[in-house]
Amino acid sequence: MIDPDDPQWQKLSAEILSGMKEWATQHSKATFAEIERETMKRMAQLQARIMEDIAQGMEAEQQRGQQEALRCPECGAEMQYRGEQKRRLQAPGGQEVVLKREYAVCPKCGTGFFPPG
Repeated sequence: MIDPDDPQWQKLSAEILSGMKEWATQHSKATFAEIERETMKRMAQLQARIMEDIAQGMEAEQQRGQQEALRCPECGAEMQYRGEQKRRLQAPGGQEVVLKREYAVCPKCGTGFFPPG
């Protein structure tokens, strides 16, 4: 989950703030709308990272609480895990969010399953 004391979070926040400061220096005559667009663009990076960390944290919690075997959504057979896979999603602002999850395949019907989240 999100830990404001995590050095990665501090680094990302510092990069966004220093980047905005540099942008403002280079665009001293920017309109309010231009400032808003630039701010939103940079904050989209932070939003994507927050979404990614929360989703990964929730997935880890769900896996810890999962007692019974995952069943195939098509035929009901017990799924077999095939290792961790990455899924790439697009967050608002065009930023990419990468989720890492266990991928499962049904040995009976061949359906692949990437757990939602």
